[in-house]
Amino acid sequence: MTNSNSSNSPYILEMRNVSKTFPGVKALDQINLRVKRGSVHALMGENGAGKSTLMKILYGIYIPDEGGELILDDKPFKPGRPIDAIRRGLTMVPQEISPAANLTIADNFYLGREITKGKFFLNQKAMNEQASAILKELGVPMDVTEKMSDVSVAKAQLVAIATAVSNDAKVIIMDEPTTALTENEVDQLYRIIETVKARGIAIIFISHKLDEVFRVSDEITVIRDGQYVDTKPTKEVTKEQLISMMVGRDMSEMFQRERFELSDEIVLEIKHFTREGKYQDINFAVRKGEIFGIAGLVGAGRSEIVEGLFGYKPADSGEIYIRGEKAIINNPLDAMKYKIGFVTEDRKLTGLFLNLSITDNMIMPEMSPYLENFLVSVARAQKTANEQKTKLKIKAPNVDVITNNLSGGNQQKVLLARWLLLEPEILILDEPTKGIDVGAKAELYKLMVELSKQGKTIIMITSDMLELLSMSDRVMVMHEGHQVGIIPHAELTQERVLELASG
Repeated sequence: MTNSNSSNSPYILEMRNVSKTFPGVKALDQINLRVKRGSVHALMGENGAGKSTLMKILYGIYIPDEGGELILDDKPFKPGRPIDAIRRGLTMVPQEISPAANLTIADNFYLGREITKGKFFLNQKAMNEQASAILKELGVPMDVTEKMSDVSVAKAQLVAIATAVSNDAKVIIMDEPTTALTENEVDQLYRIIETVKARGIAIIFISHKLDEVFRVSDEITVIRDGQYVDTKPTKEVTKEQLISMMVGRDMSEMFQRERFELSDEIVLEIKHFTREGKYQDINFAVRKGEIFGIAGLVGAGRSEIVEGLFGYKPADSGEIYIRGEKAIINNPLDAMKYKIGFVTEDRKLTGLFLNLSITDNMIMPEMSPYLENFLVSVARAQKTANEQKTKLKIKAPNVDVITNNLSGGNQQKVLLARWLLLEPEILILDEPTKGIDVGAKAELYKLMVELSKQGKTIIMITSDMLELLSMSDRVMVMHEGHQVGIIPHAELTQERVLELASG
């Protein structure tokens, strides 16, 4: 590998014709990425496009195929492990921070590069003072003696960024950095990004939230199906053009949901539903084939209501009626008997068995159809899983793939397939498109409309306003545990929802 750049190259990082092959799969094919010094460079693509694989090569987790080049700060770069990348000035701030929880902020700052007095003693005072000074300089002063176990996700991210700066980082990779942050915390992150840029540090920014990509990035590189598509200055790209580049097809009608007259038949009715401290006196009825949205700010009680309906965390009082008959639901098994399915908000924590295969995850709730002589028929289970894989367009080599190895969108489809196999009449979707890309969203929306046509009743909780307005037939708005209105589609506007949700 040779370096053809001059010492004053505007690019701090170049990845040239980088490829990566796994057994039977060409994950990356001749990818190019050039990142300018002191810039925010967004790396965009659908889930499964190859973004994570590319960054793992850059961070020394994967070794690329022969033939490509990596140049960092005008010098050849061949990281064989993360520590090699860190030593050359490249740091990753992952989506899920894993700090040393029992250590302080300052201790985490200098983990592996502690300041000592002599050979054997830590200079805690110096570490505290220097960590505090760097955080203050970046505009995020903190008590550096606080333990990381007591620190919020947002603070942990800021500590990780500040640690990178203190370690003379040249490039910082930020992977979905705003996923778990509040609006105020997101604004704070944007401010620190500007501060970091001003120091000449480059940021590779990965996010599925298009609005924030347009807000913070200077340039955008798109990859699709493991191949390089294009790089453009952000100011020269529209949202519609970016989506088209990412998915390779026209997505202009992604939210143009087909509307049809709903049945008058009431499938589900909730009366005086109450759980102390969570929600109070909730009343609503949902019709056959209706997509019923539930909106509200964080902490309004949206998820708690559907957890009560599913018996996961039952209500203290109130009544549930299904097709006019009173239903007793004290646990999820009771809910399943009434043909209720629940795709939870956190598919990794409460939805999927990530260490099991696609097949195992799909058949987990009800194995009796696959039993032969008290044993699961692998052939029968795989046949069903393959049918769902085709129907839901799950991208995986086969149904024996471990679910943890799938992209977020494909994991969501596996979880959805599990419930569809039980043929639910009522399907609860809690943040169904959280963490998945625009292409997977479009496919999920089409499936929701198809289920609605089949007469399935869908209850959807979402924080995505466009999704809420486009997909819902009606929307119930929550504020601090109270139901403050139900809006029909004809009267549904962002202003009206926010007005009610804000109290």
